Amino acid sequence: MWVVKLGGSLARDAHLPQWLDMLAEVGGGRVAIVPGGAAFADTVRQAQAHWAFNDLAAHNMAVLAMGQTALMIHALEPRLTLATQDEQIRRALHAGRAAVWMPLTVLRDAPDALTSWDVTADSLALWLASRLNAERLVIVKSCAVNPQHGIKELCASGVLDARFAEWARTADFPIDVVQRDSVARVREALLGGVARDVVR
Repeated sequence: MWVVKLGGSLARDAHLPQWLDMLAEVGGGRVAIVPGGAAFADTVRQAQAHWAFNDLAAHNMAVLAMGQTALMIHALEPRLTLATQDEQIRRALHAGRAAVWMPLTVLRDAPDALTSWDVTADSLALWLASRLNAERLVIVKSCAVNPQHGIKELCASGVLDARFAEWARTADFPIDVVQRDSVARVREALLGGVARDVVR
């Protein structure tokens, strides 16, 4: 099973329907999609900057932003199944569908390791992949991704969030960070081919 995180910056990108069509077509039974927060999360950042409320509230609002993106993804590609709980994801995959994670299980009543802007949807995708014992995590970015850079360099340059490198050290599955135009290469990898420039 693969976890594929679609960056929020893809929300208005022409590549998004291509990713959703591909994942629905060849990811059935194999893929859980983690949505980024998109412009919905940007609104949370702006509101916190204006009102200076705490990171716990901002975290919960950003999680709901990811949920809004999940609803949009499902509306764009109804072949995907919305799933909140781990078991719902597993049931969708068992039924031969690809799942879209509604991350309501990471809403928090008190601060913890997740409730910081150091943790974005990237690290939440890594967190979910670990919980589900995924065989691979793919993070799709709309920005340029230097193929020579590893996880530490991608975190240092802001491509990945500040917590990601620390958590990735204990991951027992490959992590791929790819650009938005990598649809065909990821499709080939899902089908079991050798997809250059995907695996890091």
